[in-house]
Amino acid sequence: MQNLVILKNPYESHAGEIVEVLDSYASDPMGGSRPLGAFTRQTLISELSSRDWAVTFLALLEGEAAGLMIAMEGFSTFSCRPLMNVHDVAVVPRHRGKGIGKALFAAVEEESFRRGCCKITLEVLSGNERAIKVYKGLGFQPYVLDPALGAAQFWEKPLT
Repeated sequence: MQNLVILKNPYESHAGEIVEVLDSYASDPMGGSRPLGAFTRQTLISELSSRDWAVTFLALLEGEAAGLMIAMEGFSTFSCRPLMNVHDVAVVPRHRGKGIGKALFAAVEEESFRRGCCKITLEVLSGNERAIKVYKGLGFQPYVLDPALGAAQFWEKPLT
């Protein structure tokens, strides 16, 4: 795609764009339908930039922020190697369908290989059919150890 640039960890040069794209995603039904809070908006960039196991990719199309991916390095105990978890991936609505998500995934895959990761993981809402189609097309599949036992589920327990 012409004039698409993927920047890695552009915290100083594009802090505002990172926060705005993430806020757009958080405000979307697939992101929870709630904009980012003031604390997150004020501290996200400093917190992300202080963690060497976090990586942020910002997609710029024609110089405009069009997509974002935030991934976190973890560790696979079964493989005894690092893994990369895609924590957030978002494409600004007016730029969807232009290959920006695929370009972001290519960037995280390259970074994952560079770090010696054994796999890339992500979570997706079961009703997010558009994302599921993209992920399947990129080679992702539900995590299953034994089909008789079912697919893994992503659960949470909020701490307050």
